[in-house]
Amino acid sequence: MSEDRVTLKMVQEAQERLKGIAQHTGLSYTNSVSKRADCKVYLKLENLQSTGSFKLRGAYNKVASLTPEEREKGVIAASAGNHAQGVALAASAYGCQSTICMPKHAPLMKVTATRGYGANVVLYGDFFDEAAEKAVELTKEHGYTFVHPFNDPDVIAGQGTIALEILQDLPDVDVIVAPIGGGGLISGLAVAAKSVNPKIKIIGVQTENMPSMKESIEQGHIITYNGQSTLADGIAVKTPGDVTYEICKKYVDDIVTVDETDIASAILLLIERVKTVAEGAGAVPVAALMSGKISGIHNKKVAALVSGGNIDVNNMTRVINSGLIRSWRKVFFETVIPDQPGELVKLMSIIAESNANVLSVTHERSQHGISIGNAAVSFELETANEKHVERLMKILKEQHYYVTIK
Repeated sequence: MSEDRVTLKMVQEAQERLKGIAQHTGLSYTNSVSKRADCKVYLKLENLQSTGSFKLRGAYNKVASLTPEEREKGVIAASAGNHAQGVALAASAYGCQSTICMPKHAPLMKVTATRGYGANVVLYGDFFDEAAEKAVELTKEHGYTFVHPFNDPDVIAGQGTIALEILQDLPDVDVIVAPIGGGGLISGLAVAAKSVNPKIKIIGVQTENMPSMKESIEQGHIITYNGQSTLADGIAVKTPGDVTYEICKKYVDDIVTVDETDIASAILLLIERVKTVAEGAGAVPVAALMSGKISGIHNKKVAALVSGGNIDVNNMTRVINSGLIRSWRKVFFETVIPDQPGELVKLMSIIAESNANVLSVTHERSQHGISIGNAAVSFELETANEKHVERLMKILKEQHYYVTIK
């Protein structure tokens, strides 16, 4: 059966191959996440891995396993960005040419980094699956050796080395939580962890916008899920692999989903409280823990993967803003004031006395729907939390301001 194509021995061999290449990344206890999740959470910081992601492990193990003849043809891969960098780095290490097909909307920093490792980048399609189709087409056309990002036993075995490190650092771990895209990461983790200790629970996390593996498992066969774009672009895979599907069906105990606001909040918390940067896909295990999506973990020791940190800086700014708005630490509101000297100062004094900080203000006399003698005012405020906002809105209402929160 497919699940027998990946064994603990293969993972152990991959670990030997990766010595001096992949870092043994840290396992860091986080009090902030533990309190919210009501368990003992240890973060496996693969965002600090070479290339900024766990993907180096599987990609390098696969390229290292190729014959000289296969490498001579040049390697090709499809990726949303992290596998791309792993393959490009491994190919450069072995002196062979790499071609990487990436979705057109892959984060710019991932595209730039992949080119920086010496790869020829082809941008094609809106999702990973379209880029993968292009890679298959180019493979047939040029005879390249294809390095699959997840549905390959050698790639899966490489990813499984993470579980061996977790077990070395936290032998009594109860639960391992990991993101799922195509399933290569969690398949490797599951085979390695369950082979050492079958009692360890393996929990997968997908986005509500693209829950392809969850839907496939629930329906009993592999499906293609035509979902939506997501902050977690690294796990936006429409169709799981057949090898990974069989392993997940056998070894993964549960798959949960998180929404976009959960992901944004997790990224923000990791930056502020844990002092680490995670991309969307890397933050989904923390998002699931914070939002209470994982049951039966009270007081358990939980290892949660921060699988990558390759987030575009512009995108990170949008994510931080979204998280601040969702947590009521930034608020936008509109009101109308008499168009008379001192009225704006009066309103801003009320805001200042409430300890809210004005980030920006717009004063508009000619706005549509505003009667003569009045002016529309829009504020962007920095606030402490939802109660702070409620208190300010109550004060403004008592002072006869009609306020609309945007």
